Amino acid sequence: KPYLVLGQDGWSVTYTTQSICALKGSTVDLICSYTYPRGHEVISTFWFAKIVHLRDDPDYKGRVTYRSDRMNGHTLKITDLRESDSAEYKFIFITDQTGGRYTGSPGVTLSVKGLQVKVTGGHQDKTLTCSTTCTLTDNPTYIWYKNGHKVKENTSSLYSDYFSDADSYSCAVKGHENLHSPAVYGPRNTSVSVSPSGEIVEGSSVTLTCSSDANPPVQSCTWWYRKKGGTYQRISNQNTGPQHVFNQIQSSDSGEYYCEAQNEMGTDRSRTMNMHVKYGPRNTSVSVSPSGEIVEGSSVTLTCSSDANPPVDKYTWYKKNVTSPKASGQSYSITNIISEDRGEYYCEAQNGRGSMNSTAVMIIVAGKVSSSIQNYMFQSNLNHYTLSYYTLDYNYTLGYKIP
Repeated sequence: KPYLVLGQDGWSVTYTTQSICALKGSTVDLICSYTYPRGHEVISTFWFAKIVHLRDDPDYKGRVTYRSDRMNGHTLKITDLRESDSAEYKFIFITDQTGGRYTGSPGVTLSVKGLQVKVTGGHQDKTLTCSTTCTLTDNPTYIWYKNGHKVKENTSSLYSDYFSDADSYSCAVKGHENLHSPAVYGPRNTSVSVSPSGEIVEGSSVTLTCSSDANPPVQSCTWWYRKKGGTYQRISNQNTGPQHVFNQIQSSDSGEYYCEAQNEMGTDRSRTMNMHVKYGPRNTSVSVSPSGEIVEGSSVTLTCSSDANPPVDKYTWYKKNVTSPKASGQSYSITNIISEDRGEYYCEAQNGRGSMNSTAVMIIVAGKVSSSIQNYMFQSNLNHYTLSYYTLDYNYTLGYKIP
């Protein structure tokens, strides 16, 4: 309905309508006419919005054209409408006389709205509704598209069908078939990312983030994990957000993780992500082979074991009260052992995350036992083995007299 913006002394601007609601992507014409007092000649006309001359606004570049006629009519055409074009548009004209400037205010209010598909109902009985806040022509015909292909045309804005998680759906209004609504679809391209990136160190804070492309946006995320050789378990019934945070991650948190993203259209799961928590050596220990008595002239092998991630890459062997290392490598062998080799030995295990020493083991070397041995005693005390023997070379040992 036309309305007049009337000034004094014959100045006026008449707009054909006070407000327009148009579909996103369409074209709109804003039309007005104007009057001015005798003795003036119009030298400039233009439209502006948001205090900016449209010809100077880069957001409108290539989308705005002007058309005028001899009856003082003026039309502003805006193509490829965007929601950001929503504004009040005013017409201004300037004459050749001092003070000859008039603005038709208030102007025309333009609202740009897109078609939207709303999803209601459950997973198996969903209903899609094509809607817009703009008032469309009487009894518009709605067109529905599945994966970009037309599947239905009806005066009803509702669409019910079996909806697959993998399919996408959009709608349009007849006469504006090129103006599709944004498509709705279930989550896709779901993935898990780790922050911070790089090596995951025990005791640090680690965040897993579930990302997914979906419209409507993802409503909830479900996190699953399993340890080596186990079955998948849900991490938490309470955590349905896109992030799972380890405040102080432990080596026991190592395992396989994935997330499931869900919206009104369906569900999608990410690929499995393997998380390996790094830690320094622990439970470092030494084993002795062969076990039992160690006789002078024989050989013995010490082996260092340690739990670490990454695995231990350096083993160093030490003898107590000896400054320099005795050897390197996971195993340390002493051949043709002599009494001077007697003592306590331990190993140091190292990787990129730290180091740890084992407890010391006592190596006691027994002398060669002659055939004149009359009696011997073998005692075991904790990790230390002691061999005591009595020969005819010593008539008294520990108060015991050999006959």
